[in-house]
Formats: sequence, structure tokens, C-alpha cells
Amino acid sequence: MSSLTSTPTTTRSTAPGTTGTGRLPQLPQPFKGMTWLVWRQHRAAFWTVLGASALAVAFIVFQRSQLHTAGYDSTSTGLRLMPILLGVFLGAPLFAGDLENGTAKLVVTQSASRTRWLTTKLALTALVVVVSTVALSVGFGWWWNLYDESTSAEWTSGATFNNTGPVPAALALFSVFGGVAIGVVLRRTLVAMAVTLGFTVVVQIAWSHFLAHFLLSLASVATITTNKGVPFQHVMPTLPPGAHQVNWSTPPYITGDGKLLGWSTCNEAQTEQAHDLCMKKADVVGWSVDYLPISQMNGLQWFSASILLALTAAVTVLLFFWGRKRLA
Repeated sequence: MSSLTSTPTTTRSTAPGTTGTGRLPQLPQPFKGMTWLVWRQHRAAFWTVLGASALAVAFIVFQRSQLHTAGYDSTSTGLRLMPILLGVFLGAPLFAGDLENGTAKLVVTQSASRTRWLTTKLALTALVVVVSTVALSVGFGWWWNLYDESTSAEWTSGATFNNTGPVPAALALFSVFGGVAIGVVLRRTLVAMAVTLGFTVVVQIAWSHFLAHFLLSLASVATITTNKGVPFQHVMPTLPPGAHQVNWSTPPYITGDGKLLGWSTCNEAQTEQAHDLCMKKADVVGWSVDYLPISQMNGLQWFSASILLALTAAVTVLLFFWGRKRLA
């Protein structure tokens, strides 16, 4: 039996609190075996992630309880950087360090299988990532719900959409597991961390592009129309709380026969009388404003998270069916 997966069972004297059988007290489950070994090996990184997350949550709770918005933008930026940091400093070195210093060769010669070693490392890492990101997501979402009307971060922006709900955990898991795969392939810690940095930055850029140009197009657009004309001051109708207007570049005016006219309609009018006369000639009867209701936010977040989780699952399958052969 390997010294990595077992503990001595006899001693010269009886330890305090034990019977006279000469056996040391056994570690309770689940704090022994492979789980205990992996936790001990990576405890510094795990505790750093959990501790930093706890401090960030405490800051958010304090700011929210004091009705402060100070630090909101910097906090949202920090949360968007979290998947990058986790991928570089937690994912990339997870196996690359063992492959580089020879620990992997020692582990695979023990009684525990590569599959068990791989499973335990990935499971504990995923648990730490999920616990930390879910806590931050809940806290930040709680803060944002209080100030959604007084901040510039609409629910469709990356600062809000990617930092609340299930998206942060899914994005962090994909970044971390992608870093793990890169580390297994490159087998050098510093090189793997550098490549993972590039990978996670590209993921963030691609994900922001996906959110802005594709995901929101899947949402059902609602429309507000009015029939009381368009005043000279161009006062638009009030949208529901949290609504995101989507037709800034499309015709906002509606005519009596249902046609839509653009923003430039009657812009040349210099006086209120001239404006009203122009609008009457154009048969403009009111506004036609398209928007996305905030009620669609949760569904879009779970849809996008499912995409990220599917990509993470694909990386995990790759690690089990191909990557484990390289763990030596």
C-alpha cells in the first residue's frame, strides 16, 4: 500500500484517547484517502480563493447595507476578472505542476487509479469554484437589485449579466477546466499559465461578443405604442422598470396607418409650431418603442450558462478519455 494513500497503523506506544490496541485513531470520512491528499496539496490555493471571495462578499454586504453605490463599478470589473484569475492560478497549475516536478509519475504507481486521482482533483476544484462564484453572484445580484435604476449597468450589460445568476459559476468553470486541459497538454506550469491567460481573455472577449450580438436577439421584444402625438421636447413614453430599449437605431415614430418613421422626422423644425405642423403632415400619431423586459433576464442567463456548462463537460470528457493518458 502506498504511503500516499495510507497511514501507519501501529505505533510503539498508545496515543492518548485510544485503546490499547496500538492503533492510531482513524481520520473520519471524508478527510482521508485521495480527497484528503488532494486538499492538502492544493489547500493554499483553495483557501486563497475561498478567503478572497468571503472578503469580497463581506464588502458587498457592507456597501449594500449602508446604501452605498461607491465601489460598484470596480467590484463588477473585479468579478469579470475572476474567471481569468481562476483559470490562470488554479486551473493551469492543477496538473501541470505534478507533471513538471514528477509527482504525477509517483501517483500513478500507487494503488489509486489515474481516474480516481483525476476525478478527485477536478471535483474538489469545481466545488471551490462553484462555492466562491455562487456566493459572489448572489451578493452582487442583491446589491445590483437595489441600485439598478441609479447605475449605468443595465441587465443586458456584461457588468450585470455576467456577474449575476448562474453565469459567473459557469464561466469560471469553463475557464478553469480549460486551464486544466492546457496544463495537461503543455506539462509546464509557467507556460501553461501564460497560455491560459491568453485563452481566458479570448473567452471573455468572445463571450461579450456573443452576449451583445447573438444572445439578446433570442429575447422576445415587447413594444410600447402611443397615440397622443410626439411633443416638441420629444418626451418618450415611460418604459417598465428594468426595461432595456432596443430600437435606438430603428424608426421610433408611428403614423396613423401603422407605418414607422425614423428619428430624423421633422428634425429641421426650429419652433414648436413648425414641429407640430410637420408631424401632422407626416401623420405621426405617437411613439413606437421596442424594449426587452427584465423578466427575460433569468431565462437568458440559464440558457447561456447551459452553453458554458456544455463546453465544460466537453473539456472534462476530453480530460478523462485522452488527458488521463498524459498523467504520467
